[in-house]
Amino acid sequence: MKRKVLAALVIAMGLMVTGCGENVPTDSPLQTLPPQTVSDEPSDSQGATSSEESSQEPEGEADATGRRPGGETHTIGQRTEVNGQVQSRLTGEWKDAEVANRRSLALMIPNNKPAMPQYGISYASIIYEAPVEGAITRIMGIFEDYDDLERIGPARSSRDYYVYEAMAYGSIYCNWGLAIPYVGPIINTDRIDNVSQVLKGIEKGGAAEAYERVSRPGYSTEYTGYLFTDGYTKAVDRLGYAKTYAEYGKFDQAFTFADEGYVATYDSYPDATKVYPGGTQSNSGGYGNANPCFEYNPEDGLYYRSQYGSAQIDEYNGEQLAVSNVVFKICHGEARDANGYLAFELHGSGDAYVFTNGKVIKGTWEHKSDYDNNTFLDENGNEIVFNQGKTWICCIWKEYADKISYE
Repeated sequence: MKRKVLAALVIAMGLMVTGCGENVPTDSPLQTLPPQTVSDEPSDSQGATSSEESSQEPEGEADATGRRPGGETHTIGQRTEVNGQVQSRLTGEWKDAEVANRRSLALMIPNNKPAMPQYGISYASIIYEAPVEGAITRIMGIFEDYDDLERIGPARSSRDYYVYEAMAYGSIYCNWGLAIPYVGPIINTDRIDNVSQVLKGIEKGGAAEAYERVSRPGYSTEYTGYLFTDGYTKAVDRLGYAKTYAEYGKFDQAFTFADEGYVATYDSYPDATKVYPGGTQSNSGGYGNANPCFEYNPEDGLYYRSQYGSAQIDEYNGEQLAVSNVVFKICHGEARDANGYLAFELHGSGDAYVFTNGKVIKGTWEHKSDYDNNTFLDENGNEIVFNQGKTWICCIWKEYADKISYE
């Protein structure tokens, strides 16, 4: 099979050993959504169709998930509460209104092998991954639906480029530790609302009540600290942060999503069913250490994540991490100092690859300022429509863009 610049994976019916080196289930439950009530108001979402158009019965043959083609032009417009639920700004899926309208929390989580497994990470609506020093990656999970979780983690230290990404999603930023010279000048200002473990370098948003250590025999102490959701809620109350997107006023939606009943098929684009952010060989670009890959399952429309030669599992529920969309965001990067701290240029624009529905759409990303959305455009300058569900964004130095691959 011809290898291209990036990679995604096809999963056959039943259980099978995948190219990522792990068994991937194909019997995940299909998504069910409540009926949508159409608003009289015109859509204010970029690229969205009118409410009248998006309410029409989907045309074409349904796929395995029960959705029909046309999602590229039938997108979520005006969000309307129906039976106590609203379509999420982070996933497009129907959520309880209280969940969908409150600001998300963005937690720093280690991703190196000695920290595995992570706890509660499958509940993240968006996962942002980027290299840090030592040729490893670190994750920032963006959570809106965390009420069932007592804790999330382990919690880990901050780098400034994650803070900038948290701003783009209107999140309250959570961290245990920080690279003081680079994060301090941002996190200790009013540019970001933060709930941080009380350590040297934290002058604002210190919240010891939000964090505790958990016994993990055999693990280093740095991998035993967790964010506890009850403590987080108390800290947000005490610190007086805006709790809802309406109160915050700086965030609309993460992406433009296909509307209910539709799938953005991108039929004319190349297949991409095995996706490798660091390629298939070890390299020093951060992703080569874990050799992660995402394998696409057409039965449920999800990409299943593996790394270190096996499935990446959530300790909370034993489930393999899976998302509807995978994004490679190619950025300028550099090493800053003798500590190996890295920098990423996240404002402006650059190359991007969006994987959805087993296809790859090559284009560009744009992020104009701190509080603007990350926008992903195809080669014709049209906004790429994401399919409903979770999204994983891999930030990759352009110096290592030649290492990424897809099949």
